[in-house]
Amino acid sequence: MASTAAGKQRIPKVAKVKNKAPAEVQITAEQLLREAKERELELLPPPPKQKITDQEELNDYKLKKRKGFEDNIRKNRTVISNWIKYAQWEESLKEIQRARSIYERALDVDHRNITLWLKYAEMEMKSRQVNHARNIWDRAITILPRVNQFWYKYTYMEEMLGNVAGCRQVFERWMEWEPEEQAWHSYINFELRYKEVDKARTIYERFVIVHPEVKNWIKYARFEERHGYIAHSRKVYERAVEFFGEEHVDENLFVAFARFEETQKEFERVRVIYKYALDRIPKHQAQELFKNYTMFEKKFGDRRGIEDVIVSKRRFQYEEEVKANPHNYDAWFDYLRLVESDADADTVREVYERAIANVPPIQEKRHWRRYVYLWINYALYEELETRDPERTRQVYQACLELIPHKKFTFAKIWLLFAQFEIRQKNLPGARKIMGTAIGKCPKNKLLKGYIELELQLREFDRCRKLYEKYLEFSPENCTTWIKFAELETILGDIERARAIFELAISQPRLDMPEVLWKSYIDFEIEQEEFENTRNLYKRLLQRTQHVKVWISYAKFELSVDGPDRLQRCRQIYEEANKSMRSCEEKEERLMLLESWRDFEKEFGSDGTRERVRKLLPEKVKKRRKLTAEDGSDAGWEEYYDYIFPEDAANQPNLKLLAMAKMWKRQQAKDDDDDDGERSPEKPPTAEEESSRSSEEPETPDKQPEDESERNAGTETEKIYDDRDDDDSSSSDSDEGDGEKKQSRSREEDKD
Repeated sequence: MASTAAGKQRIPKVAKVKNKAPAEVQITAEQLLREAKERELELLPPPPKQKITDQEELNDYKLKKRKGFEDNIRKNRTVISNWIKYAQWEESLKEIQRARSIYERALDVDHRNITLWLKYAEMEMKSRQVNHARNIWDRAITILPRVNQFWYKYTYMEEMLGNVAGCRQVFERWMEWEPEEQAWHSYINFELRYKEVDKARTIYERFVIVHPEVKNWIKYARFEERHGYIAHSRKVYERAVEFFGEEHVDENLFVAFARFEETQKEFERVRVIYKYALDRIPKHQAQELFKNYTMFEKKFGDRRGIEDVIVSKRRFQYEEEVKANPHNYDAWFDYLRLVESDADADTVREVYERAIANVPPIQEKRHWRRYVYLWINYALYEELETRDPERTRQVYQACLELIPHKKFTFAKIWLLFAQFEIRQKNLPGARKIMGTAIGKCPKNKLLKGYIELELQLREFDRCRKLYEKYLEFSPENCTTWIKFAELETILGDIERARAIFELAISQPRLDMPEVLWKSYIDFEIEQEEFENTRNLYKRLLQRTQHVKVWISYAKFELSVDGPDRLQRCRQIYEEANKSMRSCEEKEERLMLLESWRDFEKEFGSDGTRERVRKLLPEKVKKRRKLTAEDGSDAGWEEYYDYIFPEDAANQPNLKLLAMAKMWKRQQAKDDDDDDGERSPEKPPTAEEESSRSSEEPETPDKQPEDESERNAGTETEKIYDDRDDDDSSSSDSDEGDGEKKQSRSREEDKD
């Protein structure tokens, strides 16, 4: 490149393309290749055919060809195809020695080429050079012993030549390398072609050791069966079962074994094989086994056999479940129920022992509830099915030793153990068990069970002592006090029973005091001690002013025969009404008045009925504002309230509100009468209607108009109850009448 005087390089000028528009005809590489293919510029015409007429021309032709082959080999010695073409060309000229020399030279280049050895050996066999072929095969299998093709070709050649001993010798050399299964089968088939069954058996023995697979053992057994050696075949199956053991069992082996025995009409053996297999193979791997077992029982078994199949299948399923989760006690229950229905005692005991060995990992009662029933079922099975009292006692004792009584206990176990001892006529043992239970972990259920046990034995002194212990342990249990008093009543000791009731009601804390008081009152009524009953009611009313107590008291006075029973009953109702005026629960007060009204309807006079009717409340519908949990407004809620006349007299606002309502209704009625007498007017125009609507906006909820409604705080509508003495309608009908009146009043307000 030229440079200037300053030493800088001079950049040559680049010709500028003035017209950058694309050419009209575009030429692509694909088009160039297609044109070259069409014109075939690079192909040379084939050389002309030559006819060789004499030996001199033949020698020239050979020389030329050999020179070409040698040139190709010199160019690339590793291309084995050039060597093979060269050797095959020499072979076509019957130049076997030259071809052999070429193959040897090629083997020096690549002695691991399989094709080269095959072509070399085929050339020798074609030219009937047997010893040369043997020599080549020997060299090949020595250098490449894992190429099975060499062995197959070699053994085939020896067998075709009739050299059986030589072929067997080659097979033996091959078997020393422990080849694939097909090689062994080829050897076995070779021996069978020459009726050498014993030698074939020997080969099978070696084969199943080298390739210890189930299918190979089955083939061995079928080989023995096919040649009539039934005992040998059975022995092969048995050896296979022992060989694989219980860790590597396969259902296909047992299916084949069972089918073999089925063909030999050994049905009991078949059944034993299936059961043995089902006991040892996991369920998900034994689907085909179950299927074949079922088909066998359907063909050759009876009803019992078919049931055994189903039971075995279910047993297998339960085994899988308990293996997956040993603490799944429901699965154990189902499994034990199945085993108990169809198994011997030893098997059942074994399953029970496996089940109870899975102790809950956490000492919490909720985890032990299902587990304890395994022990209970085990003990009941030993007692009722096997009738082994000593073993039953051991089961109960082992269970009680296992339960952590300091944290929790199960009264059911103690009671069942004691009842078992009683059935065995061991009363001291049963009492000792219950005493131990109460001493270790006193519970209500244990004490109740012990008392019931002594009651059944008619040991009333022991029952008294137990009740005393029970009440020391749990003085707030009203049921225990009641049962104790009932026991004394049955025994005829009334004073003792009354003393027990007195002690009970004097307790500072009781779980069901109302039940206790009712039992005490019923006890006094049964003893016809009416004065005591009245005193009890008065004492109870000092503690509580519940409406049911008043009603019960009134009904009691009504039930007592006497000349003044109605007066007493009425007096109680009056006292109840006075005492409940300050009660916030208005429904209870209404309940009392309704009971009083029913009483007066049946036994009272018109005056008393009218008096009670005036005491009945008015039912009022009110609205109150609701507030959500977050403090926001939740709307309005309608509810019903009761206004008693005695309370209304003390509340002037409500009275004023009622008078205002009545005045408003009267005014509306007068306006309606005036409108009816007047002539009809013209309908208002659209402008008048719009102006009227703008002046008087509609409001969905009417606000209180006067100060009295505002003070009440709610929008109220009175619905008066029907107080007619002869009316026997229920409260529901009163409510319906009230709603009708309410709707009527709304229509009047709207008019």
